[in-house]
Amino acid sequence: MRHPLLAIPDAFHAGKPLGITSVCSAHPVVIEAALRIAKRLGRPALIEATCNQVNQDGGYTGMTPQDFRDFVEKIAQEADCGGVEIILGGDHLGPNPWKALPADEAMAKADTMIAAFAAAGFTKLHLDTSMGCKGEPVALADEETAARAARLAEIAEAHAPGNPAPVYIIGTEVPVPGGATEALDHLQITTPDAVQTTYDVHRDAFAARGVEDAFDRVIALVVQPGVEFGHSDVVQFEPEKARDLTASLKTLPGLVFEAHSTDYQTEANLSALVEGGFSILKVGPWLTFALREALFGLDAVADVLDQTPPKGRLMQAMEAVMQAAPANWAKYYEGTEQEQWLQRHFSLSDRIRYYWPEKDARAAVDDLFNRLNGREIPAPVASQYIPGASTGDAPCGAHDALLEAVSRVVEKYERAIRPSEPTDNG
Repeated sequence: MRHPLLAIPDAFHAGKPLGITSVCSAHPVVIEAALRIAKRLGRPALIEATCNQVNQDGGYTGMTPQDFRDFVEKIAQEADCGGVEIILGGDHLGPNPWKALPADEAMAKADTMIAAFAAAGFTKLHLDTSMGCKGEPVALADEETAARAARLAEIAEAHAPGNPAPVYIIGTEVPVPGGATEALDHLQITTPDAVQTTYDVHRDAFAARGVEDAFDRVIALVVQPGVEFGHSDVVQFEPEKARDLTASLKTLPGLVFEAHSTDYQTEANLSALVEGGFSILKVGPWLTFALREALFGLDAVADVLDQTPPKGRLMQAMEAVMQAAPANWAKYYEGTEQEQWLQRHFSLSDRIRYYWPEKDARAAVDDLFNRLNGREIPAPVASQYIPGASTGDAPCGAHDALLEAVSRVVEKYERAIRPSEPTDNG
């Protein structure tokens, strides 16, 4: 069985570019929305988990790769999406969760992790070994990065059940997961020379390991095409600045680019990315940002339906949860006390997403749904408090409102990955 993602580089090099939306989230509402849209459009759903979200130790979600697979499949069954073709991906697979350890120990953990991802049937594997471990430079030399990536590929090949065999993503131009933490005015677009070097050193490293067949299934390189977002700013794609990068694909048959940090791009720019060969569009924080907007809006709606002004009790609960465990935001959010407060709740990097699985956060959301249980939200009220809702829509329930908020974002991507179809610039 041929892996369905192999059709993407084939299409680009045939002059008929198409793309795929890579949904990078472990939130059940986000996954449900993506599956429902995939079912309606008759397309595969590519759902990815990062090494920090999911690993053999549980990650911050508490799930192993097999747990995550079971989690996604359960959502699919409950949403009547059992017939959707689901492609599971592992993102940033390498020593990153354990980079505070010496390299030998960190890579041993990475070995175990990628074996677990492969054995659980994840068939899109991003090999990310560019970071230094304890006592090493922050960024490794290309040759060492490639050697470690090939090592992981060899392990994945040995543990993958096959049919289809996994495909791989390589590349060292990997933005910080979840958005930039530095100024966005120094964004460096990947050079064609860097692309060629990445390709060459990985080809040689895979050959040295005797896994040339795996290298034949490398479908994309991660590059920086000139897109990024910070706490409140977005760098929009400018195709002319990435023209040389696109041209470099002509010498790399069978390959396209994977674009990280495409969150908050306009629909027209998402389409332009696909036209330029940046065919795998990864999106995550934008989806949970839209979810958070809707949750805060529903909290206000619940108060309004009780005939009181919004009290912000969900926001207060999440503030307490984040303050009690600051590790997932404290080193990313800077500035005055007010600026940090705003970032905790409204940053485009949406690090609040790490906290929705926490016990107290789940209890707060459950309380919100109990307040709204059995109550329809009049369209004019939804329009006031839930972004994107229309006064012309029929009344809706709380869960449907969340699905709709996330779906509006996913649908932008699904329209953009078929560039021949018209798009808007929203």
